Amino acid sequence: MRWLARFLTDPRIGDRLLRDRDEVKVDEVGLHVVCYIVPAVLVLAGLACWCVVPFAHPEWGWFPILLGAGLVAWGVVRGLKRNIDRFVITNQRVFRVHGLLNRKEATMPLTRILDISVDKPLHGRILNFGHFTFESAAQDQGLREVRYVYRIDDRNKRIQETITDVGLRGRRVGS
Repeated sequence: MRWLARFLTDPRIGDRLLRDRDEVKVDEVGLHVVCYIVPAVLVLAGLACWCVVPFAHPEWGWFPILLGAGLVAWGVVRGLKRNIDRFVITNQRVFRVHGLLNRKEATMPLTRILDISVDKPLHGRILNFGHFTFESAAQDQGLREVRYVYRIDDRNKRIQETITDVGLRGRRVGS
């Protein structure tokens, strides 16, 4: 069972690093807690359905049981999908790994990043999260938007520092 838990929750970021090319992880970001609200509501709705079972007509008692099981399963799967979603900054690239059963990975080298837009909606400013939009010279790119990034200002600063540290843009004062 331990392998199943690791399979469903750990995107194994270390395996994706190019160690022979001296790639080092600078930051790894999971989704903000606000992303778990809908899965939690689904699970609670499923549990509420089960609370109705003792009061249901005996011929229809199976319906709230199945509905509750479906809602709980749907909430758990959505929560696990959000738990797998990771945004990683390295000294060579940024990439995102997501997907519960079918893993998807989108990568953009730091050299291809032309512009980074940060969107912080009102509730994101209050709860300290935002959304990245990466622009590059490519028309169709796999990594364009990364949503619900916790402490987005710190992440944006870290990306800019990494780009500067590797010498892609400008030099740090005092270096």
